[in-house]
Amino acid sequence: MSEKAGSQSGGSSEASGVTVSDIQELIRRKEEIEAQIKANYEVLESQKGIGMNEPLVDCEGYPRADVDLYQVRTARHNIVCLQNDHKAVMKQVEDALHQLHARDKEKQARDLAEAHREALSRDESQGLSPAQAFAKVNSVSPGSPASIAGLQVDDEILEFGSVNTQNFQSLQNIGSVVQHSEGKPLNVTVMRRGEKHQLRLVPTRWAGKGLLGCNIIPLQR
Repeated sequence: MSEKAGSQSGGSSEASGVTVSDIQELIRRKEEIEAQIKANYEVLESQKGIGMNEPLVDCEGYPRADVDLYQVRTARHNIVCLQNDHKAVMKQVEDALHQLHARDKEKQARDLAEAHREALSRDESQGLSPAQAFAKVNSVSPGSPASIAGLQVDDEILEFGSVNTQNFQSLQNIGSVVQHSEGKPLNVTVMRRGEKHQLRLVPTRWAGKGLLGCNIIPLQR
């Protein structure tokens, strides 16, 4: 039994060729071993309810006459070997599941990267280019509407309400949008450390100056 388990271990540890059917076969083997262990324990139970550790000699040191010593010794040996096989198969199942999950994650990452490349290629073919930042936040006052909205120093602005890189001419564009949006939420898109963030900014009168509480400067491209 131990030799059989050992040869299985060598075969199933091949690097990356694990399939669902391989795992199903390992689980079938595990269940088969468990059934064999149960059967051998039933043999022990049939011998006066003896277990794995009870002595097989009487108080005078003679072999017990009330049990089949051969059956008991054989069943105990089988159980020890089968438990070792069971431990080995369980390790194989665990390793195989790890390999399968790792491969699935790699495939998902490849699929996402490919989808991103296809989207960029589509945009290029349609004459579209990624949104460009046109302004930058260089200060944010604590407790201000800008701070509450989540704006941070060094955020690069891609969209500020209706203002974007296509129609931005000067900071007056942003000032005009702010004045006409007091108390109303504005959608603001910023680039922060290479990632886009969508913010909801409500120009509001507060303890400080202006309706935003931040300073914005134009970017020179």
